[in-house]
Amino acid sequence: MASRKEKDMRRPDLVIPYQEPASKGEGGDFGSTISSTLPMAAIFLRNKYIGWASVVFSLQSWLGESEETTKSTSTPGYFSVGMSLMSLVVTYLPLFLPQPGQPGTTTEAPAPVPLA
Repeated sequence: MASRKEKDMRRPDLVIPYQEPASKGEGGDFGSTISSTLPMAAIFLRNKYIGWASVVFSLQSWLGESEETTKSTSTPGYFSVGMSLMSLVVTYLPLFLPQPGQPGTTTEAPAPVPLA
């Protein structure tokens, strides 16, 4: 066994100690993801409830951002608030500008059904 120690060629001065890699920060900000995708869902689906939810989520993410998140994100918080407000405008647009060719509501009785 003494010969085994003599053949050990490792040099202690060349050993590099293990260093834990630096963390990459948070895994991702779920709130900002929701605040940027909900306005698009409200526009595509023309759903007013999703539009109002997008306004609430985007305001929360804008008011809750810190200096570190403003440095790391590519879009500012007020941009997501603007997008959510625009989604509300799009969902309420048919209320103010009805589509041409659609019959309006009338108060008269419907036409009689012909007998077969």
